[in-house]
Amino acid sequence: MEVGLRERKSAKIKLDILIASKQLVGKGSFAELYVDDICEKAGVSKVTFFKYFPQKDDVLLYYLRIWCLDRAIELYHSPREGLEAVYYVFDKMAETIDKNPGLILSLISYFMGLNRPPSPYPLRPVERALLYPNEESLSSIEILSIPQMMEKFVLEAIFHKEITTISDTTELANLFVSILYGSIVRSHMAQIKPLKIFFRKNIDTVLRGLN
Repeated sequence: MEVGLRERKSAKIKLDILIASKQLVGKGSFAELYVDDICEKAGVSKVTFFKYFPQKDDVLLYYLRIWCLDRAIELYHSPREGLEAVYYVFDKMAETIDKNPGLILSLISYFMGLNRPPSPYPLRPVERALLYPNEESLSSIEILSIPQMMEKFVLEAIFHKEITTISDTTELANLFVSILYGSIVRSHMAQIKPLKIFFRKNIDTVLRGLN
């Protein structure tokens, strides 16, 4: 019981740090946030912060992992396949940017500085349980990264003949991931709104070239 309480407290601290980061960053840049400010907002010490997030940017990876968990839960209860699922991911990303633009743009900026793809940030069962306390099937729901989701959905789209071009599934998945991140950057640079319509138009343009 003692171990369970300790694990639960640790999970709550991590989530509190993430919530504080989301509240502080707003539309600004995560890179400009000071760890001291995050700690003050979350009610933790710097030692505690770095215990759970050895690098400040790990908070961004944690945020992305939870975003992917949210998608996994939603798709578990409302299954989508193929192109419908692709549109769904783009729509959800558009909604997320409307709510937390600073975190998503900072995440992309962080990715640009890496020399290799980051490993998925670990999300322990106790953290999942805190996020979804009433989800009975939580342990059986697999979290897929955005590239993994796209590869799965593209394969389904080909199987259902929604995409008829003959091409490597991984290459097509990379194309859609590129369109997703590229749409985010371009919409920010050109201040294009509404995002959902812009994102969907980009998907439609790509699909016309694939069929």
